[in-house]
Amino acid sequence: MTDHTTDQTTGPAAEETAPPGADENRRQVLYWRLLARLFDHEEQAALESASLAVVEDIGLPPALLDPQASIDAIVQRHPELAAELDALMVPEPDEEGRDRAAEVRRAALASKVLLNVFATGTGTVTAGQLARWQSDAGWLERALGCRPGELRGGRGTGHGGRGAGAGTGSGGAGRGVSPTGTGGGGRTPDLGRLVPEIGPELGALEADLVKRMHLREVLADPALAAQLTPSMSLIEQLLRDKNNLSGVALANAKALIRRFVDEVADVLRTQVEKASVGALDRSIPPKRVFRNLDLDRTIWKNLTNWDPEEERLYVDRLYYRHTVRRTTPQRLIVVVDQSGSMVDSMVNCTILASIFAGLPKVDVHLIAYDTQALDLTPWVSDPFETLLRTNLGGGTDGTVAMALAQPKIAEPRDTVVVWISDFYEWQYEPLFESMAAVHRSGAKFIPVGSVTSSGRGSVNPWFRERFKDLGTPVISGHIRKLVHELKTFLT
Repeated sequence: MTDHTTDQTTGPAAEETAPPGADENRRQVLYWRLLARLFDHEEQAALESASLAVVEDIGLPPALLDPQASIDAIVQRHPELAAELDALMVPEPDEEGRDRAAEVRRAALASKVLLNVFATGTGTVTAGQLARWQSDAGWLERALGCRPGELRGGRGTGHGGRGAGAGTGSGGAGRGVSPTGTGGGGRTPDLGRLVPEIGPELGALEADLVKRMHLREVLADPALAAQLTPSMSLIEQLLRDKNNLSGVALANAKALIRRFVDEVADVLRTQVEKASVGALDRSIPPKRVFRNLDLDRTIWKNLTNWDPEEERLYVDRLYYRHTVRRTTPQRLIVVVDQSGSMVDSMVNCTILASIFAGLPKVDVHLIAYDTQALDLTPWVSDPFETLLRTNLGGGTDGTVAMALAQPKIAEPRDTVVVWISDFYEWQYEPLFESMAAVHRSGAKFIPVGSVTSSGRGSVNPWFRERFKDLGTPVISGHIRKLVHELKTFLT
């Protein structure tokens, strides 16, 4: 092997002297090391030394091979790498020829990102380690063309990344570019399909890290608790353990829940407010105030009064915009399964219900259930207080929730019932019959199987088929689907 202590040539000059096939060998060395690190805890000395030689030869920092080095730490010392990491794994358009030297460089960077995220090790996890993993996962999301946090929790922080699957276009599949942009030939995976599927896997890794923390001890130490980054996995653990916390630990747990609720609410509120509720009511004359003045229409309607000699437009009538909207009081009843498998939905829908509760003439009711039902309507405007009153886990008996929900349907035509569950019920036939009765009464019944950030969810196929026959198919996927359905009904 070349002695790199005497030959310091790097970058393009080094590539010009590389023998044919050298870049392909270098790339394979880096990926063999990646696989070895992922599936074997024992360090392979030959692969490590060969990878170090490759990294140094192409002008990248050796810290890329340090398992303890975070992506943030490397980028802080080498800020020029940030641009290379963005959209690193998004396939590029076909071009004549392949830049094999660039492929080696991308392989080195992609290997670092993948190892930091997927090689999580074993044993106890500290708050600092969790925060580092969350940051590294954000770099993986950026490499896939997403915003940090977008795949795990839908709480992208707006770093300018492209949306999931961006850059694949109509020709995302079938091009001779690998998912890391390294041009391995063959058929390219469809990132539009694969990227969303990575979200649940990242969520599972994050959940495992949270479970391996001594969370109560971390929360009891304000310095350690301040290092925690709120995530769905962390919030789930806090909600499950809140009754066992007190003092400083409980205060820190509440602060983390509040932070997470506020962050998710900001995202969901933007989605809800994109469309107004109610059509313009043109039966009511517009208010004749300056802010309602329709300047373009006023000019257009008065063009016949233009005096060419004086070059002046004489206005004999002003036109104003209609701003009053026709609204009918609507009742929104949200029923949420709070069993262990529906935590993500519970958190998202509690926040969503509070946002709709703030809209004019929308009367929102919230019911949570497992084997017992709890009417959370008095606290629906404050999702933080609502979540603190839930008790996650247990079995499911939707009939107890229906007993609370049905009396709330006063005017069926002006009522929408949103039922969020995986529908693995104990008394499934009586429950379905009562749901069908709600639908036949004229109320809009929306069964929702998954309103998670990632879109992953399991729905009882027995219920799925019957809802489909009823004409109310189960909504499964991203919470945006539910937002769209509710806005459509309330408009």
